[in-house]
Amino acid sequence: MPVRSLPARAALVVAAALLLGGTGLFLAALFLHVAPPNSVSKEYQRQIDAVVFPEFEQNWKLFAPDPLQQNVTVDARVQTIADDGAVTTRDWIGLTAQDIAAVRGNPAPSHTEQNLLRRAWDFYDATHPAQEGAVAGPRGKLAELYLKRIALQRIGRTAHGERILQIQFRSGSATVPPPAWSTEQVSTEAVHRELPWWPVNDEDYRGLR
Repeated sequence: MPVRSLPARAALVVAAALLLGGTGLFLAALFLHVAPPNSVSKEYQRQIDAVVFPEFEQNWKLFAPDPLQQNVTVDARVQTIADDGAVTTRDWIGLTAQDIAAVRGNPAPSHTEQNLLRRAWDFYDATHPAQEGAVAGPRGKLAELYLKRIALQRIGRTAHGERILQIQFRSGSATVPPPAWSTEQVSTEAVHRELPWWPVNDEDYRGLR
């Protein structure tokens, strides 16, 4: 068996210590993420979120699976303005349909294709009261910007050669039907929600590729 030099052994020891330390910190972050709120998780919430999100996010409570209960679709359409000032409302674009098409038949779909749009809509829905005229707080404004930028990244700066002036979203949500053997009876009729038009400017594209 070859005998390693002292520097080589020292390098191996340091590498092993770093790996063990990193693994321990990673497991500790995951544990604090799923554990009930406590003083440590509250103090280091930002660092814990940076480790867990988005690759290791869990959509379940500890020992209590919480699968999605609804099928939600999100569509968007834009208004464009021509050089002569004419404004045109374009057809709806199925953003969720795009994600489904990218995932279907793909043995290893990306996290963004599966969850980015869905979580963005969940964020918006959770921060915007259903009452007409209700004003969203700072998190609500962030949710609006997040949803808008996801759509604009897909659509681009122009549509049919014309500059995008405004964007609008609509959603449809329907309860997942129970299995055939279940006696549970739920309504599977889709509920639709249409948002107002949001103006689009150059700042909305900042940092988008």
